[in-house]
Amino acid sequence: MLLDPSDPVLAHAHERLAAEPVIWLATTRPHAVPVWFGWSDPTVTIFSRPDTAKIGHLRRDPAVALHLDTAGGGGDVVLLEGRVEFDDRPAGEEAFASKYAGMLGGQSFADWRSVFSTALTVVVAKVVTWRLGEGGLEHRSVP
Repeated sequence: MLLDPSDPVLAHAHERLAAEPVIWLATTRPHAVPVWFGWSDPTVTIFSRPDTAKIGHLRRDPAVALHLDTAGGGGDVVLLEGRVEFDDRPAGEEAFASKYAGMLGGQSFADWRSVFSTALTVVVAKVVTWRLGEGGLEHRSVP
């Protein structure tokens, strides 16, 4: 596990990663796009159409940065760095399907998945988080 649940700042980052519907994926081109995602410490599961620019970039260079939208007027930041692995059946697929079931517009996950057929697992190597707490700015970088 990458994020120590006994550290309140890291526990907060874990909660945001588990609950937020969108994370920004940035490839090394640079190219940044919002994507749906599943968080299972220390991995992120993402699905994509196979014909997108991001997939082409990731096939050339699997290094990525992921960023949640800043909450709290910019005072709640979670940034991840890692490498993408292409994975036809990622471990986080069931949790992903459950997380987004209400956002699929009435279609089944299987139908949605047939369009977003390229599965990515991001193996997270680094997390940087900061937020405004009672005592001021709280910052962590793991590892």
